[in-house]
Amino acid sequence: MADYKKPDQETLRQQLSELQYAVTQEEATEPAFNNVYWDNKQPGIYVDIVSGEALFSSLDKYDSHCGWPSFTKPLVEEQITEKVDNQLFATRTEVRSRDADSHLGHVFEDGPKEHGGLRYCINSASLKFIALEDMSEAGYEGLLYLFKDHQ
Repeated sequence: MADYKKPDQETLRQQLSELQYAVTQEEATEPAFNNVYWDNKQPGIYVDIVSGEALFSSLDKYDSHCGWPSFTKPLVEEQITEKVDNQLFATRTEVRSRDADSHLGHVFEDGPKEHGGLRYCINSASLKFIALEDMSEAGYEGLLYLFKDHQ
């Protein structure tokens, strides 16, 4: 995987929408069932909106009925960092992108047992979707092998 860089805060404020900035930089949460990717079923990958680092695949996405995109695992485990989050009513595990340190969402242990039992509940505002047919042009041709049985 490539090394991705986080732009400075001024650049981020110019490049991101208010919601994207609030979610990735200030640990906000977007509304459930009112976000761009919660029900996206297209094949492709999801990358960090801040840095472009590849984080999740549509092959690991499922409908958890929570209103946010849910995945059973990250594309590359090392691209995700975890942090204890005590901000709400219970202790949760926050997930962040490794290189840009973007807040992505949380991981829970109520995912499909047959896929490891994890549910990565991720804010759409922290992601950019790259459709399978656009992956090469966008510089993610190295991940096309994941979809060889799905083309």
